Amino acid sequence: MSVTTPHPITLPADDLELVGELTRMLQQPSATLRGPDGSEVVLPVEVHDVLVQMLEAMQRGQAIMVAPVATRLTTSQAAELLGISRPTLVKLLENHEIPFEKTTRHRRVRLDDVLAYRDRRRVERRSVLDEMTRQAVEDGLYDDSAADYADALKAARKDGAGA
Repeated sequence: MSVTTPHPITLPADDLELVGELTRMLQQPSATLRGPDGSEVVLPVEVHDVLVQMLEAMQRGQAIMVAPVATRLTTSQAAELLGISRPTLVKLLENHEIPFEKTTRHRRVRLDDVLAYRDRRRVERRSVLDEMTRQAVEDGLYDDSAADYADALKAARKDGAGA
């Protein structure tokens, strides 16, 4: 059995206090769930951790979505998850940057493949930023003031306009 919320869930502002109380309760290393018939079950550590993460995200006002990682997404859903346009996602698929399946004429991507792509891009961006920072330090750019940067930008724009 798999459980999927088809759309992200956001917490109504009225329930913030209740979620805060639940979060405090779950700060204990384990928790017990009591059913309507009074029976109790100790939550497995993995379930406990998922609940804590969901509640913390909801407290921050973030939407949550629960889905098995093998879930297949439409190109629109995958694009939304990555924060890019659907045509951009299709280009990534056609360039074999994200695996996909074609069912009839529709493309489907696995959630875990989309998440893996997102994580690879994060690592790549961080690496590029680290390299840019290293180069800027090497070039002594961190010794310049904000005014120096503004003057350099003004000069670059002036040179660009005259070209």
